[in-house]
Amino acid sequence: MTTRERIVAEADRLFYERGFELTSFSDIADAVGISRGNFYYHFKSKDEILDAVIGKRMMSTSGMLEAWETQSNSPVERIRSFILIVVTNRAQIIRHGCPVGTLCSELAKIVHPAQPQSSQLFALFRTWLYQQFVLLGYETNADSLAMHVLTFSQGTALLAQAFQDEHFIQREAARMCTWLDDIAGEVRV
Repeated sequence: MTTRERIVAEADRLFYERGFELTSFSDIADAVGISRGNFYYHFKSKDEILDAVIGKRMMSTSGMLEAWETQSNSPVERIRSFILIVVTNRAQIIRHGCPVGTLCSELAKIVHPAQPQSSQLFALFRTWLYQQFVLLGYETNADSLAMHVLTFSQGTALLAQAFQDEHFIQREAARMCTWLDDIAGEVRV
């Protein structure tokens, strides 16, 4: 991993764990183990780092969605993978919230110019879920169903973090999987 990649990876982690506003150049340089001078060689501003972090998240999210595509031919199973990501990442979610939701929320609060760029992560999920519901046979309301699943993931992440409740995440994910099975059964009828 190059120094630049290490900087972006540590900035991504720190922005998630501490927030963009509370993370300084020094925090990132210390986490990477480089001098501030070497740091400035790679990035001139915190906004440049933020752009790189959002780009990294877009790439990793796209990669995850593509992996789900190759792992299953079933849109139900692919949507289930999305639903269960809150269970898979429950420890981090309870501690820090959803990485996408927390970044978008923070950037919106400070009216940061990169907020629309960060919201593209949600657009990526929305479009992908929309496509899965179309494949499932719900062409006319695929977007509404996609937004329902996104609302589930964000609401569950927020409340799990607020109440520090791992069982809540598991219960809600199980309910969403039952809902998904029910609507998938309706299409087959």
